[in-house]
Amino acid sequence: MKNRKEKPNYSPEHAAYLKKEKNKKLIVHLSRVFILVAILGVWELFAQLKVINPFITSSPSRVCTTVASLYTDGTLFYHIGITLMETIIGFVLAVVVGYAIAVILWASETVRKVVEPYIVVLNSLPKIALGPLIIIWIGTGYDAIIFMTILVSVIVCIMNMLAGFIAVDKTKLTLMKSMGAGRLITLRKLIIPASLPALMNTLKVAVGLAWIGSIMGEYIVSKAGLGYLIVYGGQVFKLDLVMTATFILCILAGGMYGIIALVEKKVVK
Repeated sequence: MKNRKEKPNYSPEHAAYLKKEKNKKLIVHLSRVFILVAILGVWELFAQLKVINPFITSSPSRVCTTVASLYTDGTLFYHIGITLMETIIGFVLAVVVGYAIAVILWASETVRKVVEPYIVVLNSLPKIALGPLIIIWIGTGYDAIIFMTILVSVIVCIMNMLAGFIAVDKTKLTLMKSMGAGRLITLRKLIIPASLPALMNTLKVAVGLAWIGSIMGEYIVSKAGLGYLIVYGGQVFKLDLVMTATFILCILAGGMYGIIALVEKKVVK
C-alpha cells in the first residue's frame, strides 16, 4: 500500500488563522469579480436605456457581437496573434537588454555616473515622437513595432533593476568583500538572489509598457493587429470595433500580468 500524505497537524489557533486568511483571499477574488460584473452590467443597462449613446460608447452586447463577427471572418486570432507576438518579443528583449545593462552599470560606478543622466533624458523623451525616424531607420514591418516596444520598456527596466542592485544590504556586501569575493562571485551569490523581488516588480511594470509600446507601434506602421483595428475603427467610425479591440487588449494584458504574478510566487518563495 502506498503511504498517504499526512495532513499537517495544526493547533486550533493556527487552523483558525489559516481559515481567516483563506476567507480574506476569497473575499478579495469575489469582490474583483463583482466589480467587473457590476461595471459591465451598468454599461449595458445604460446603453439599452439610451442614457449613453451606444454608437459612441458601444456596449458589452455589441462587443460580443463584434467578437463573434471577427471570429466568423477568421481575423480575430490573426490580429490577436500579431499583437501578442510583437509584445512578447519586445517584452523579453527589453527585460534581457535592460537587465544586462543594469549589471554593467552596477559593476562600474564610473560608467554609471557617466551614463545615468543620458538614461534619465531618454526615459523622459516622448517615444511617439521618434515614430517617423523609426520608420525611416527600420522600415514599416514588425521589426519597427518590436523596436518601439523595446524603446518604451528598456529604460524603465534598466532603472528598476539598477535600483534593486544598489539597494542590496551594504553589510552583506562588506562581508563578501572581507571573504575575498570578486565582483562576479558577489553578483552571482548575493546581488542576483537578493534582487529577485526587484526583478519581479520590473517584469510587472515592463508588461504594461510592452503593451503600450506595441500598440503605439501599430498606430504608426501596422497593417494588422489590435492597434491596427483601433486605428481603422476610429477612421471609419466603427466604434464597436475600437471598444472590442480595447477590451481584448485588457484581457491579454491582465493575463500576462497574472502569469508573472504566478511566477513571482514560485520564484521568490
